[in-house]
Amino acid sequence: MIPLAPLGLGAVYNGAFSTIGRYARQLFGAMGAGLTLLFAAAVGAFALAYLSVEDDWHVLIHADEPTWAMASPIVVSVVVAYVVVMLLTLLVNSFLSAVSPVVLEHAVLGRRTTFAAVWRRAWARTPSVLGVTLFTYLLIAVPVALFFLLWISLIALLVADQSPLMAPGLVFLLGLLILPLVTWLVVSFSFAPSAAVLESAGPITALKRSFRLVRGAWWRTFGILLLTGGMAAVGGWIVQIPLLFAAPQPSYDAYGPYDEPPADAGEFFTDVYGDALSGLWTYLVLTVIVTLVVQLLATALIQLVSTLLYIDQRIRREGLGESLARAAGHQ
Repeated sequence: MIPLAPLGLGAVYNGAFSTIGRYARQLFGAMGAGLTLLFAAAVGAFALAYLSVEDDWHVLIHADEPTWAMASPIVVSVVVAYVVVMLLTLLVNSFLSAVSPVVLEHAVLGRRTTFAAVWRRAWARTPSVLGVTLFTYLLIAVPVALFFLLWISLIALLVADQSPLMAPGLVFLLGLLILPLVTWLVVSFSFAPSAAVLESAGPITALKRSFRLVRGAWWRTFGILLLTGGMAAVGGWIVQIPLLFAAPQPSYDAYGPYDEPPADAGEFFTDVYGDALSGLWTYLVLTVIVTLVVQLLATALIQLVSTLLYIDQRIRREGLGESLARAAGHQ
């Protein structure tokens, strides 16, 4: 799918789009299945949260004077469900990050693969990719947390009228310094998921490998990833423009300027949308599907380009092209 030699920009994009075209079923099948599991788990988590506090909810909405004691079980249940869903989202996102390198591993050598093989291999490397994600978030969180602590401290000093005149400017300059630092960290560790999958490396080893491979090629990596992200964003925006014009329009004549809208939200919603109500639900479902497809395509493209840049750096520095050529010749 790619020339086993240093890759130019055209070869990187040609390899990414060729992989999407040839392995679409395996690539998007695994990614779609992962997102479906996440959606089902999220619905189940919030359904269980609601069932666990259903009686408390009825007591709260019928109470003349709601109290914190009535609302606290509901708040705790929602927070627990939200935390569970966020943890599951982190796990599934790590799985999605492992899918593209697994598919590209076969595509580079021109080998066929199956959905089941991609699914098993991606889940097997998900713990390592998850570790990479957590360590990356932790490294990024340190400067970001420092900035927010200084910002909050400044606000406290301003409230107490004890802040020096130069403090806001210093915090602003610190923010300008932190943004490049965060960007540098993200790009420096952008190859870590690929290393975790293709080299079966642990999280720390994968981060070190990414840092070494990106060093000396940071600006090239940054530029191509930025261009790819921009292409994905613009393409997604163009695809979704027709949906903006196809949205059912509410009827603003349902109520006069002096009419009181009904207290029931469902009745108000029905009156405003009228005959377009059934079309509204169709529009919402279509919007969700289109958004999901766009996100899958964007995620796959960015991850494939990142993995191809990782392979390119290994070809340039470690002679990986010769090893791949020998592997392709012995298939």
